[in-house]
Amino acid sequence: MNTFYTLNISFLIRKNRTNKHGEAPIYMRISVDQQRVEMATGRYINPTSWNGKLNKAFPRKKGGVQINQFLDALKNGIYDHHTAMVKNGEDISAKKLKARFLGKDEGRKTLLQVFEYHNKQISELVGISYSPATLQRYVTSLDHIKNFLKHQYNRKDISLHLIKYAFIIDLEHYLKTVRKCNSNTTYKYIKNFKKIIILAIKNEWLSKDPFAKYKSSLVEVKREYLTKDELLKLENLKLSIHRLDFVRDIFLFSCYTGLAYIDVSNLTTENIRKGIDGNNWIITQRKKTKVPSNVPLLPVPEQLIKKYSLAPGKKMENNIFPSLSNQKTNAYLKELADLASIDKNLTFHTARHTFATTVTLANGVPIESISSMLGHKNIRTTQIYSKVVNEKVGKDMSKLRKKL
Repeated sequence: MNTFYTLNISFLIRKNRTNKHGEAPIYMRISVDQQRVEMATGRYINPTSWNGKLNKAFPRKKGGVQINQFLDALKNGIYDHHTAMVKNGEDISAKKLKARFLGKDEGRKTLLQVFEYHNKQISELVGISYSPATLQRYVTSLDHIKNFLKHQYNRKDISLHLIKYAFIIDLEHYLKTVRKCNSNTTYKYIKNFKKIIILAIKNEWLSKDPFAKYKSSLVEVKREYLTKDELLKLENLKLSIHRLDFVRDIFLFSCYTGLAYIDVSNLTTENIRKGIDGNNWIITQRKKTKVPSNVPLLPVPEQLIKKYSLAPGKKMENNIFPSLSNQKTNAYLKELADLASIDKNLTFHTARHTFATTVTLANGVPIESISSMLGHKNIRTTQIYSKVVNEKVGKDMSKLRKKL
């Protein structure tokens, strides 16, 4: 580090660059020994209001006090960056001080640089440690950050050291108002952003954690599921249209196995094996979490496996079911709900909730067993369904209380 040097900060005006109002631009000059750089302050002043000897505005002239306060703030900003560079043992030069002040120095990372670095690492680990869905989640999060920077600051990138608590609050507000994200979706995008900040802190690209005082949490949402009567309605529904019959079948398959859509789609004959009890089990691993999900086959899913054993349209010969996009499946489920007179917003995930509540919990299956079959990493995730069932029990008992 260059220890002995002279730092000087001064201001000057350029009379040869006056604007149409006859005002001259004010420049800041940073000098370190023999090297000096200049930068525009963005402010203009009438040359008659400028004190060339003291390098500041005449305070008694109109706007003079405000201009001098602004120039003092700029000078203090330079001194703050200078102090930080001295503490870090960095070499000091006029060019480096200017670059640091403008957030353009090579030693400083920008938010998008770190985000893209993170996403590149994730992309290289897809199929090893991460799923394509995880990568897509961070790609989408990065797109939101880019759009937010353009919307909020009219800029393409931002230096990490400029990210403060207010940046997070503004991002949260932007996601909820401009992007129309609900509270839980916003929470997830902020969580992805926080991971990038933690990465920057661990790599010592950022010294202070802007999330230190930030607090947020998921809002508990009502988990839609089918009651026993609604499930029977769907099972007994007479259908002559093949696409609806097929969607009803794979939905019922999930209701009695708890498998998510992607896991049903990927299910093959190799996943059907004899369990410890001598009966057929589904032995698989959740695509989303890589957690084992082993489920004994109940009569309904066993019948459906036989029904589609020779069906055409499978991705691979050993797949259990023909392929169909999740988007189309959810669209057809809306039709099925209408036909079965089920007044609920059916999605494929409703089947998973139905397995956890109506099929298992309500029939006395221990929550530890349900958690294992659902492939949950933490039993607390499964306990949400206990609340759902208890809520239903409470409502039923309230009706009984009124009758009695």
